[in-house]
Amino acid sequence: MTLFALVLALVLEQFRPLNAAKLLYPLLDSLGEVFENRFNDGNARHGMIAWLLMVLPPVLLSAFIAFLLYHFAHPLAAFAFNVAVLYYTMGFRHVSHFFTRIHAALRSQDLPLARRLIGEWRMHLYEQSSSQEITRMTIEGGILGAHRQVFAIIVLFALLPGPSGAVLYRMSEYYNRSWGNSRGIGMEQFGSFARRAFAFIEWLPARITAMAFAIVGDFEDAIHCWRTQSDSWPDANDAVVLAAGAGALGVRLGQPINQSGEILERPELGVGDESEVEYLQSFVGLVRRTLVLYVMVLLMMGITRLLS
Repeated sequence: MTLFALVLALVLEQFRPLNAAKLLYPLLDSLGEVFENRFNDGNARHGMIAWLLMVLPPVLLSAFIAFLLYHFAHPLAAFAFNVAVLYYTMGFRHVSHFFTRIHAALRSQDLPLARRLIGEWRMHLYEQSSSQEITRMTIEGGILGAHRQVFAIIVLFALLPGPSGAVLYRMSEYYNRSWGNSRGIGMEQFGSFARRAFAFIEWLPARITAMAFAIVGDFEDAIHCWRTQSDSWPDANDAVVLAAGAGALGVRLGQPINQSGEILERPELGVGDESEVEYLQSFVGLVRRTLVLYVMVLLMMGITRLLS
């Protein structure tokens, strides 16, 4: 049932993508504002209490509803509930929308359009960025987007009861961005638990995604980059995914970029060639192969359960 729910949610998301910016994120924003207004006094302990009271009840409730539907209604009702939750928590089309448009702009050599699109995606200005810089940033955004919107959700959905893993990951990832990375008044301490909680939750999915990239890509280079380069990136979990993805593709990512008129120094990730436009299509192939690998693993897990 896990595999079928996942496949159906992916199909729905492809043919009728959810507009998370209009349907999901405003709901999470409103919920976050309620708890922030009541608990934010700049105290890290109160941030922890607010996060636990805000995130854990929906996570536990989703597992409880799935249990009730499966045992007291009908397994198909639980299946439908799982699909609905997955549909609302997965959203790769939002990432692929930018990726596809930037890819098309670069292929048609429309550099101004590509600069504008990457700026909208990353919320900065890149008016002086070269085609290689935009390609690097696009691949990086695609790697992290595929992981956070699809692969990490799959991992936790498969590991935790009902759709609770998907709910846990999406809420913790969202409040890491809105609380953990916020520069608002008192948010550095108040949002510190949100940062630590997401780093803990992200640890296993990030490494499973990195291993999957290595299996379906250049295994030796992916593992080499993972082991030797991931310590240089600011975020440890992002570094694992980006380094393994770059190594699997055989392309160099990271490196300095021209952001909002200033040079942003970044360490190099990956080995091999400079990031040319052709690697954007190679990345699409990497994501597809990785998704097939996840589906095959879930299929084998399902067969094993049936045989046992």
